[in-house]
Amino acid sequence: MTEDPLPTRQDVTAALESMAAGAAASLQAAVLTARKVNGLGSYLTRDAILKAAVLKTEDVPVPEWGGSVLVRELRGRERDEWEASLAVQRGKQMVPDVANMRAKLVARTVIDADGEPVFTQQDVAALGELSAAALDRVFEVASRLSALSPDQVEELGKNSGTAP
Repeated sequence: MTEDPLPTRQDVTAALESMAAGAAASLQAAVLTARKVNGLGSYLTRDAILKAAVLKTEDVPVPEWGGSVLVRELRGRERDEWEASLAVQRGKQMVPDVANMRAKLVARTVIDADGEPVFTQQDVAALGELSAAALDRVFEVASRLSALSPDQVEELGKNSGTAP
């Protein structure tokens, strides 16, 4: 009577890897089945994602300006540009600069009825001279629509110290 030899470390590793691969495949199949059962269908394609260009908008009453404005969320590129505008290079170092932070965001997010920007970046200084309450009201809506959390905005302000 011969005894079966003990499996080697390689045998055990190979068996575990095989089991894990099988489990992963089963889990993936279960997820796809659950998505279909719940009416979620398959995952989005590249084309479907790139066609999803609808941006949220909201009317914001601004009595200080004599009416309302239409605010839309930032595109990814625009958010990056806005965040980049909040830093300046001093020597070899980038330092926060939140001067006119609200006006910079308002200029990027207020649009006309055709979806075209109302302001340019050249208007930021002039916007910064308007009512702080009005700017803040529009800024808050633009921040919310663009998923800028209050914590992120607060952190930008903390890091800046005082603007020159």
